[in-house]
Amino acid sequence: MKKGVGLPVFSGVAIGPAVVYRKAQRTLPVSSGDPAVEKAKFESALEVARQQLTELFEKAKVEIGEEQAAIVEVQLLMLEDLDYLDGVNLAIEGGASAAMAALDTGEDFAQVFAAMDDAYMNARSADIRDMSRRIYDIICGNTGFQLPEGSFLLVAEDLAPSETIQLPRERILAFVTRQGSSSSHTAILARTLNIPSLVQSDITFEEVEACTVLAVDGTTGTWYADPDEETLAMLREKQEKAAAARNALEAYRGKESVTRSGKKVLLVANIGCPEDAVDALKADAEGVGLMRSEFLYLGRKNLPTEDELYDAYRQVAETMGHRPVVIRTLDIGADKQVSYLGLEAEENPALGLRGLRICLTQEEIFRPQLRAIYRASVHGNLHMMFPMVASVWELKAAKALCARVRQELEEEGIPFKEVPIGVMIETPAAAVLAGDLAKEAAFFSVGTNDLTQYTLAVDRQNAKLSEFYDPYHPALLALLAHIAKAANDNGIWAGICGELGADPKMQEKFIEMGFTELSMAAGRILESRKLVCQSEV
Repeated sequence: MKKGVGLPVFSGVAIGPAVVYRKAQRTLPVSSGDPAVEKAKFESALEVARQQLTELFEKAKVEIGEEQAAIVEVQLLMLEDLDYLDGVNLAIEGGASAAMAALDTGEDFAQVFAAMDDAYMNARSADIRDMSRRIYDIICGNTGFQLPEGSFLLVAEDLAPSETIQLPRERILAFVTRQGSSSSHTAILARTLNIPSLVQSDITFEEVEACTVLAVDGTTGTWYADPDEETLAMLREKQEKAAAARNALEAYRGKESVTRSGKKVLLVANIGCPEDAVDALKADAEGVGLMRSEFLYLGRKNLPTEDELYDAYRQVAETMGHRPVVIRTLDIGADKQVSYLGLEAEENPALGLRGLRICLTQEEIFRPQLRAIYRASVHGNLHMMFPMVASVWELKAAKALCARVRQELEEEGIPFKEVPIGVMIETPAAAVLAGDLAKEAAFFSVGTNDLTQYTLAVDRQNAKLSEFYDPYHPALLALLAHIAKAANDNGIWAGICGELGADPKMQEKFIEMGFTELSMAAGRILESRKLVCQSEV
């Protein structure tokens, strides 16, 4: 028996034969020397890619839902991105072959996204690489890897977004990759499909191909090649207990999230588009704690209109009904490379013109979104919160603009309701000033990912610094306790909307601190409700 470790991204145990997923070898394309011929190859490949991705998008919607289908939708949008298309054409004019121009330009874009400070946006770099490699393969005539029949554990160096969707999920017992992260598409799909998985594992392809049985323990992050009988017995016992635990979670569907001492906690979902609200309801979420607005702005040639934004917010409001929906206003900046905004490149985008800063300096971007939110408010229970706040004056300025927008709508005879205005606490400055901000805000929602990064001065996207990125750091916990106390002292509620919101190690601590809302991926709602209902705090 051989064994090793990896980073677990979904718990559970899988035992069975293993398959090494090897990507097709890419041929080295040579330019014909005629830019017109190469551009024609590129245009033809674009059309084929568009057709393939459209079919894959429809397949994904049916089989794994709208949220995962959005992985493919991002790639479809990128096929229309003018910056990407212009970059490919410029490379071709410079002498590159169509295939290499598509691949290299995609890599340039992917590196920009990989450097972003938002984990969700950072993960989109894989989408862009996947899309550009698809075009490359179409031009070169490369074919994909053929999988065997039957059920198996899949071992790979890494998996691209479209690969994870196209794989026969009903036959895959576990994912094991040598690369990847907790926010990679392999991890996302594993959590969606409840498949035990490891990323960043130390397994070698030779070890996989030499073994008859591979076992993965997604609880401990351990893999076993040809496990002995004692280990097999231990793992099978774990499997039985895990299956019983999953079935037991259904008993919490429809229940209130209340601790044994009577404290009510709202368990809500993070969403990125209107379709995700449907999945949130299916998961028994009590509302939406974070609706990201960014995808309404990305992958376009111009700003979304007020009506387009209104339609998106209206859909979410109507889907969720009386349940609260917190919309985060646009959190975008120079790092997002949205060409139509005309933003200059910045040396350190994480500390630059982003979030509320850009909205306050470019009112023409902010005003249509505010109008759209207020117009949609009559269809449900909408709240809004401002990201990247560092000073009280910023909140006051944004609220003043909201007041002007309400006055405009009233004069135009357009109906709207009052929309509670909150602050996303993600800078140490906002955390320290929580007492002052609470006098102006209706609620707080803590973005623990950024708050951890800024508090510890650690770039959370830098793998070399992973041991220094500590979400349980005493300084961070002190700030969180201060934020909750400031909210409670001033009669407003406070929630958690970062990754820690679903962390079982922290949920009871958050409730004890005084947080009354936890926002998370929809699939974590029931297990979190069980924890809350069993909590003594």
